[in-house]
Amino acid sequence: MTTVLQVFQVYVDVAGADRPRGVVTARFAWATAAAIILAGLMGPVLGALADYQGSKKKMLGLFLGIGVVSTAAMGLIQRGDFVLALVLFVIGNVGVTSTLAFYNALLPDVAKPDEVDRVSTAGFALGYLGGGILLALNLAVIQSPQRFGLADEAAAMRLSFLSAAIWWALFSFPLFLRVREPPRRVEAGEAGRHPLGVAFTRLKKTIAELRGHKDAVLLLLAFLIYNDAINTIIRIAVRYGSELGISTNALMAAILMVQFVGVPFSFAFGALAGRVGARRAIYLALVVYVAITLVGFAMRTAVHFFLLAFLVGTVMGGAQGLSRSLFATMIPRHKAAEMFGFFGAFDRFGGAFGSSVFGLMVLVTGSSRPAILSLSVFFVIGGLLLSRVDVARGQRAAREAEARAA
Repeated sequence: MTTVLQVFQVYVDVAGADRPRGVVTARFAWATAAAIILAGLMGPVLGALADYQGSKKKMLGLFLGIGVVSTAAMGLIQRGDFVLALVLFVIGNVGVTSTLAFYNALLPDVAKPDEVDRVSTAGFALGYLGGGILLALNLAVIQSPQRFGLADEAAAMRLSFLSAAIWWALFSFPLFLRVREPPRRVEAGEAGRHPLGVAFTRLKKTIAELRGHKDAVLLLLAFLIYNDAINTIIRIAVRYGSELGISTNALMAAILMVQFVGVPFSFAFGALAGRVGARRAIYLALVVYVAITLVGFAMRTAVHFFLLAFLVGTVMGGAQGLSRSLFATMIPRHKAAEMFGFFGAFDRFGGAFGSSVFGLMVLVTGSSRPAILSLSVFFVIGGLLLSRVDVARGQRAAREAEARAA
């Protein structure tokens, strides 16, 4: 989905060619927020339903299909189709974010406790590699469309959406073929009831049980705050660079660099977590992110944007991958989809808040610089909350819950 997000941030100017650029930027940010909120509201309920039915892979496949179809349909967007562009973008975002919730929920079943950090960060690393390869191929077409038989750059961008849909579908097959569906576990009093009713009952019960997983909840709160800023940087970076007058080619090249820098550094963060622990490794990533906000505030040239992109590439996979793996060790395995539904909701609601605030500040101040600098506060507060998490106690609570359910 790297190709879709980055290319769409540029192509949305084509779709919104009849509107002021500041309005396009704000509407794009708000569309992002709408998609995040919708997916976040759905996540916990769908997670509870998937745990009850033993249907994590089926749910993943459903939202994968929604995401693939809407992404392919983006190839139909023409100049002036601004509303259609935003609608398809929202549907595609709901598809991919919902898919990720079920994908994350499979992590405790495919990795042993001592492997979870390495597996999680390796997943991000390989995702960056695949996304980088596809983005590189599409950039080659976008920069020389006539060489590939296309009329112009806009046509090449539309083709990139179709290629992303095909790529996404094809590379999902190994998961469906090789990963086992975790066993269904029916609790007392659930047999014969309507699945949706059971889902809401389980959701209510899980919320009540969160009191016994205080450290996992505190981790979620910390993640909500610092990941809010991470998601805002990821989603707005190209728009910000475009606003500062950096060329499309430079922007796309920098984003491509993020993908390939992210591969070795994601693996490195997995190894670092094995030596110093996931939490300390996350601290390092947050310190680098504070530096990123300072670079973003002072950015004037394409060289500055490349520096920002390099720094993002060094920590993006580590911060998010280790947050995911740390959370996976602190939740009961039989409630993984429900708990990762909350994880996804905190992830997406945080991104919605950041995107909304960013869009509002652009309209109020006429510049994205104050918004970029303010993100440093999120990293500091998130890091302070993370320092209050007792990882060992949280892991014991999860294992005790598993023993009671056995």
